Amino acid sequence: MYIWFTLAIIFATLETVAVSKNSERLEYFAKPAVMVCLFLWLYSSTGLQGNTLWFGLGIIFSLAGDVLLMFSSERMFLLGLTAFLFAHIFYITGFREELGNLNAWSLILAMFIALNVGRLMRRIVGAMRAKGNNRLVFPVIVYGPVISVMLYAAMSTIYDPAWKTSATLFVGVGAFLFCASDGVLAWIKFVSPIKNGRVWNIALYHLGQIGLVAGVISQFG
Repeated sequence: MYIWFTLAIIFATLETVAVSKNSERLEYFAKPAVMVCLFLWLYSSTGLQGNTLWFGLGIIFSLAGDVLLMFSSERMFLLGLTAFLFAHIFYITGFREELGNLNAWSLILAMFIALNVGRLMRRIVGAMRAKGNNRLVFPVIVYGPVISVMLYAAMSTIYDPAWKTSATLFVGVGAFLFCASDGVLAWIKFVSPIKNGRVWNIALYHLGQIGLVAGVISQFG
């Protein structure tokens, strides 16, 4: 089982190197290979039974998004964004029980996420409109709340005594890094370049996905 985890780490490292060196051939191979390995790791560890099925679907749609975002056209970006939107929805479905665990701390967490994501979204959408990217404004506005809910649901596992401490740590950090990678991608695409931005984007993304899958396996495997 751990062979798939090891391979995912290797391919994620190769993908980071490929992006830093602008090696498209290696990137086209390594990037989807990471998600394939994570899916096989999840499947071999859980059989995709119960809640883990939703996380498996999230990985598949993430893989689709990875492939679509390799192409530079606006249409492919929109399709990739849609694929990742569904990936987040499947992850939310996997964490759905956490959405009902409301207390003072969870409300503070929800407000903190909403305020910070809201500020980031206003900056990104403002830049998009200023540059004439109006066609993508609505999809991006829809995407923001969805990733916020996914982040909230994953981090809310800390309040659920049924979740193991290690699993909570992995999914919480993983969801945060996943969302951070989305923020970096949106910023460099619509607002302004970031030094080594693509490297940061892909490194955060793969660490986030690995963290989410590791947490789910730790909890349900």
